[in-house]
Amino acid sequence: MGKLSNSMWRLLGAQSTRNQSKSLGVIKDAEAHTDWAAELADDAFGAEAEKLDIAEKPADRAKFLALVREAADRTIDLRPFDVQLQGALRLLEGDIVEMATGEGKTLAGAIAAIGHVLQGHQVHVISVNDYLATRDAEWMKPLFDVFGITVHAVSENSSREERRRAYTGDVTYGSVNEIGFDVLRDQLALSEADLVSPTPDVAIIDEADSVLVDEALVPLVLAGSTETEVPDAAIHDVVSRMKNKHYEVDAEGRNVTLTDEGAVFVEEELGGIDLYSEEHVGTTLVHVSIAMHAHYLLERDIHYIVRDGGVHLINASRGRVAQLQRWPDGVQAAVELKEGLTQTDSGEVIDTITVQALIGRYPKVCGMTGTALAAGEQFRQFYELRVSQIPPNTPNVRTDLPDRVYDTKANKVEAIVAYVKEIHETGQPVLIGTHDVAESEELAYFLDKAGVSSVVLNAKNDAEEAKIIAEAGARDAVTVSTQMAGRGTDIRLGGSKDDADAHDEVIELGGLCVVGTGRHDTERLDSQLRGRAGRQGDPGTSVFFSSLEDPVVTKNLAFKRDPVSPNEDGSMGSKGVDLIEQAQRIAEGVMLELHANTWRYNKLVNQQRDIIVERRMQILTTDAALEELADLEPDRYAQLTGSTTTVETTTDEADADKADADKADADKADTEKAATDHEGTPAVTPVPREVLSQAAREIVLYHLDRAWADHLAFVSDVRASIHLRSLGKESPLDEFHRLILAEFADLPGTALAKARETFREADITPDGVDLGSADLHRSTTTWTYMVHDNLFSSGGAKTLQGIIGIFR
Repeated sequence: MGKLSNSMWRLLGAQSTRNQSKSLGVIKDAEAHTDWAAELADDAFGAEAEKLDIAEKPADRAKFLALVREAADRTIDLRPFDVQLQGALRLLEGDIVEMATGEGKTLAGAIAAIGHVLQGHQVHVISVNDYLATRDAEWMKPLFDVFGITVHAVSENSSREERRRAYTGDVTYGSVNEIGFDVLRDQLALSEADLVSPTPDVAIIDEADSVLVDEALVPLVLAGSTETEVPDAAIHDVVSRMKNKHYEVDAEGRNVTLTDEGAVFVEEELGGIDLYSEEHVGTTLVHVSIAMHAHYLLERDIHYIVRDGGVHLINASRGRVAQLQRWPDGVQAAVELKEGLTQTDSGEVIDTITVQALIGRYPKVCGMTGTALAAGEQFRQFYELRVSQIPPNTPNVRTDLPDRVYDTKANKVEAIVAYVKEIHETGQPVLIGTHDVAESEELAYFLDKAGVSSVVLNAKNDAEEAKIIAEAGARDAVTVSTQMAGRGTDIRLGGSKDDADAHDEVIELGGLCVVGTGRHDTERLDSQLRGRAGRQGDPGTSVFFSSLEDPVVTKNLAFKRDPVSPNEDGSMGSKGVDLIEQAQRIAEGVMLELHANTWRYNKLVNQQRDIIVERRMQILTTDAALEELADLEPDRYAQLTGSTTTVETTTDEADADKADADKADADKADTEKAATDHEGTPAVTPVPREVLSQAAREIVLYHLDRAWADHLAFVSDVRASIHLRSLGKESPLDEFHRLILAEFADLPGTALAKARETFREADITPDGVDLGSADLHRSTTTWTYMVHDNLFSSGGAKTLQGIIGIFR
């Protein structure tokens, strides 16, 4: 199946041998320069590298490889294999490279970063989490230092000054979230000095499929606090007492609706109201829907955990707590009420950006991952990136056993426990990959009952991640973990102590045994779990246990009659394997459609955001705001500057400054009188031009930002209901574009009109503008988070499920 999938992806645009012969030729040529590099003093590497033209001259590229190989050997005690140099060359060419787990992607990425810097670029190495970004920056720093290249990392705990300093370096490591949030936070800047994130140049993306595919469905959001209604406890009490007959959940588990019987129940319990009356349809019914979502769609220890008195969402693609993630539109507060916790602030969206748009800012993008080929179509379609497959340094000898499929979850769990117990008795280490916190804890419980002690790694103890993973390869170890993708810590056979005897003993036992408790929605994630065994030529085994009650089946296959196992233990044989693979193919099709919809619906919004950002930067870095307001409100400008006549603005700022200065000198003696007499307006102390320019800047930025936030709210409302347009035979996408284009067309004029009004009426003094006195308040509390769900998920899935229904 894996070989077939890879062939299919290659046909769709991923290429496993792109220009590899050229790369191999350069690597072979590099060997001729080995002695030259070995004779260099440490302080000579930077100067020698500066002489090279690695962009244009293959001979210089060969010398560059010899330099970095020697430098890595000296500084970090790692001598790059040929395949790592091969990967680095493809990264320099702008490819996504596929390198198996344990093959040294971190070093290959650092070598590529050095090459890009030598070509005059600033580089961001973008990872999936803070841990990897900080670890890799520290780990590779001695290698960068020997070339005179500055390297920094940004993390969730970095201060504003630390971030600003980090982005001035030649190479900056950071998670996609932190870099994205820094871009968003710059949208709050009121002066050029407040800007933090730099102009993007080159992005090297680690775990590229996780960042560009899995995270790309989740927009990054900057929010500001706002006063909203507190969820109604009475409504939540009623909803919590509903029976199954009162509501229906769709096939995907993403939407819950009242049945007719449920509507009657709620209406009676709330005192005989009419939910669908004008009085309640836009308020009470909405709150009922949100409460149902919290109670019947979101499960504790699957979608979130409760820790330290708060609700913490779990990032399903990583198996970790998503520290900055929350549900929008009142759902967060509803879950907090459900759990009996203090409700946190609600917020309005100030700005948002998708990962696709964030990465699209970079003129040059490349990346690396262990499972690139399977994501080749997404890379090609949404990022115009191609894949190069790098062979392993040592052939993979892992044994991938056929799937074992069962009729029920209970029979599956019983089989997993029996298999793990059998393997454990030999001493061979076992790593069990589960899908969520609840499943990991449940399986650990059943293993314990069977006499098998295990260590659990999930979102509740992810701070201990590195230590747990480091020991997962020790003899007798049984580790139960949620999602392994992007954990970034190698599992060393024999454990973390680097004991040769312990290592050899585990090899004799067969290496690491990886057990999957069910297929994921995409084969990529299965492959990432399998890839934990068999690293760098080590032996290993992998096997997946599945059931027809697993989510990948129940969400994607519909049976007229449930298949029945012919065997006493519930095993389904080859028929079961066929069904699991069919369900996964449908899930992957749904995922591709999700990405396509995310891209289609966000493309125009991203273009509109670019226009706003360009306008904002113009206001932030020039005197454009003052010049425009002075031109539109000449009387107010004259009053504020103490002029008896309107000062004419010009496009030449120097002329404007000179005119203001000359006029101020000429009228100095009559300033106060002019201010008092000017068209009968009250006396105003003249405002220095610098102060007035900043006041105008803050006024225009306030109304521009306010208009953009309102536009994003409008876009969200339209997007949430746009699927209804298909009922009227209209194209939802066309209608979406029509509506948001019309709304956006009014935005500049509306923002400027309100800015003119504020310029006329606000209290502007030599100390600046007091927007608060005009009841124009910026949010004093802001936070960043990730929207948890995707609004475009249902259409493609239902279509594909309908097609499968025909075949079943």
